[in-house]
Amino acid sequence: MKGERKEENAVVIDVLPMGYMNDQRPVYKREPVVLAVGVDQFKLLELVPKPGADIQIHDRVYIGDAEREKIERVKRRIGYEDLTATAKLELPFVVEQIVRENEQRFVDFFNKSVPITPKFHMLHLLPGIGKKLMWEVIEQREKKPFESFEDISRRIKSLPHPDRMIISRILREIEDPNEKYHIFTLK
Repeated sequence: MKGERKEENAVVIDVLPMGYMNDQRPVYKREPVVLAVGVDQFKLLELVPKPGADIQIHDRVYIGDAEREKIERVKRRIGYEDLTATAKLELPFVVEQIVRENEQRFVDFFNKSVPITPKFHMLHLLPGIGKKLMWEVIEQREKKPFESFEDISRRIKSLPHPDRMIISRILREIEDPNEKYHIFTLK
């Protein structure tokens, strides 16, 4: 699920038209900042908007190599600790939005996840999945691959909200710099 590719699109989690409040430079020297999370690898990014661009929280913005409509440049990659309070509050909603818009990608995780070590499976990284539930998922996907989150919760009664498990795991990978395994994000 991960690689060293550049993010092509991101979703805005905060807009700072006057830059950071703790920036000691005079206001006229500050540049506006947009904080966003990448759609593909969930990278946290600091972006510089084009002058006059109308950008709102939850907007999806193109940040790839072709002509960009609203973003002048990707300034840098940031860590969770660099986010503003607003960005931290918006992050779970945006991650949920990304997961729902890309449902098949995350359903495929349930269909294709593999063991990490002889005693530890990728499915164990999802909160609430132990050995018994892991084997139930594996048995069900061998009968027929899962088609949707609804299909997973219908066939495995003890997994009523597989989407929430994915969202929770992604947030953990983003928030904890010491997390050993990254299955949805880039370290």
